[in-house]
Amino acid sequence: MNVSNKLKSTLPAHMYDLLIFIGQAADKKRYRVFCVGGSVRDLLLGIKNFDLDIVVEDNAIKFSRILANDLKGSLVVHKKFGTATIVIPNRFKIDVATARTECYKYPASLPTVKFASIKEDLHRRDFTINAMAISINKNTFGELIDFFNGQRDLKAKEIRVLHNLSFVEDPTRIFRAVRFEQRFGFKIEPRTEGLIKTAVSLDMFGRTQKQRIRDEIILILSEDAPVSAVMRLNQLHELRFIHPRLKLHKHATSLFKAIDEACAWYKLSFLNKRPIDAWVIYFMALVNALTKNEIKSICEKFVFTKGDEKRIISCREKAKSLATQLDKKSQILPSAIYKNLEPLSYEVILFIMAATKTGQAKKRISLFFNKYNGKRLSITGEDLKATGLAPGPKYKNILDKILYAKLDGKVRNKQEELTMVKKIITGRLKQESP
Repeated sequence: MNVSNKLKSTLPAHMYDLLIFIGQAADKKRYRVFCVGGSVRDLLLGIKNFDLDIVVEDNAIKFSRILANDLKGSLVVHKKFGTATIVIPNRFKIDVATARTECYKYPASLPTVKFASIKEDLHRRDFTINAMAISINKNTFGELIDFFNGQRDLKAKEIRVLHNLSFVEDPTRIFRAVRFEQRFGFKIEPRTEGLIKTAVSLDMFGRTQKQRIRDEIILILSEDAPVSAVMRLNQLHELRFIHPRLKLHKHATSLFKAIDEACAWYKLSFLNKRPIDAWVIYFMALVNALTKNEIKSICEKFVFTKGDEKRIISCREKAKSLATQLDKKSQILPSAIYKNLEPLSYEVILFIMAATKTGQAKKRISLFFNKYNGKRLSITGEDLKATGLAPGPKYKNILDKILYAKLDGKVRNKQEELTMVKKIITGRLKQESP
């Protein structure tokens, strides 16, 4: 089967031309070169995926040096794995790998790598739908290579491993099976599901590097609306490998859906604000029923970054009480809303927005993002210095007081801010005088 027409109609013109260019460069050195993996799968599914993963049946690093020079790009080499990344001037990235096979010395170990043929390279991959390639050499350009019936499984909408020991060799493939199943609306076929259950019963995750499990959890929670994938993990009894008490309760599923809405609202409303790490919010929901110490233990066990751990722990510590406070029917001054929310990450604030039961808290959080967050004074520390006040921690205290007054509408412009500065300093001097 030849898919060159599909390549031409799907890819942007510059990417299609780039594939032809890579094929021609490979022909000059008599290398066989292929486009592989997820980009091939998505092409056949009609999904736009502009990542280029290239495999060479020879020395990929040597070929990458030639290609980077021809494309006037920079090169990052990973000698141990026979791979390289080319970054061309417009910041477009091409990953180039030597066709290889992987050997596992013991179950769940990291593999040792040996260079191999394209068939062996495809055979080491996780699922049949990810084990296809497209030739990009001139004479065979667009030829689909499918040794393991990936096309059949795409049509049948099935996730299928290539061999019986797949999950024993790499248990993190269990998470990937669920991720792809839910992303595409496929079904893990019965034999593959049986192999998953066997690997789970053998506690294969206990032998796996915890950072690799963490990365797979993050990828699952980074999917659009990941609740279905988490529900599937729960069904397969995989959540207990994160923590023995971790279960997906009915409340958690409704919280996930509320987070979907909160994240969608934020992304649509605040295109120019900093991007959020939605996976962190979903993870907060996932572990919400656990204690602070249990959550801290998970973060340490799976080697979360200090920044991620801080956000997750602060959510457990503060979200419930703040949600209750923001839900109050009585008036809350803008400065009080600001004081409560400003120290928190956006992820924690959006979790509170999703977890709250009333529209009152949601309205106040919306006001925080729309009006209070990012509010600035017209004066600076230089204006305080001009009054003769010596620099020190009191500068921040004074500026904070004036900012709170501005949020509450008590000062409106620079002149009124300066007037308030004088009043505060005069009051301080009176307090300090004998």
